[in-house]
Amino acid sequence: MSAARRSPSLAARWQRLAWRDRLLLGEALVTVGLARLAIVLLPFRHVASISATRPTRPPPSDAREQITRARWAIRAVARRMPFRTMCLEQGLSARVILHRRGVPTTLYYGVMKGPEGQLMAHLWVRSDAIDVIGTEELERFTLLATFPPLDKADTSLGTGGAC
Repeated sequence: MSAARRSPSLAARWQRLAWRDRLLLGEALVTVGLARLAIVLLPFRHVASISATRPTRPPPSDAREQITRARWAIRAVARRMPFRTMCLEQGLSARVILHRRGVPTTLYYGVMKGPEGQLMAHLWVRSDAIDVIGTEELERFTLLATFPPLDKADTSLGTGGAC
């Protein structure tokens, strides 16, 4: 393969990033790692209580951009972690990163039966009607819970088939 066709190394791509992007990747690295530790070490009720808090300040005017950037950073970090980062780690990380910026998010927990009858769980995140992370193939999952709980008027958001 010629040098012109080879993709740049990870170090070369890192050097081309703006400091703002490097900081966000660092935040995503720490957040994904801490999310993994929380999932492994804490009872689910503690993880759920962390997930149920709402931002105390109004959403930023650039919320959509914040969501796009957080999604990029989390996915970039998740691909390079020494452990497998699933929807739960990525969703919790998105929740924490966006919560710090005042962007309200909701975690959706759903299940489905796998091809051999086994129960399969999934987590996805939305900010109002904006998909944040994990929202592919939602129609396959039955919604079990949301954190924070949705108002009765919002119960259609995130349910399989309604997206």
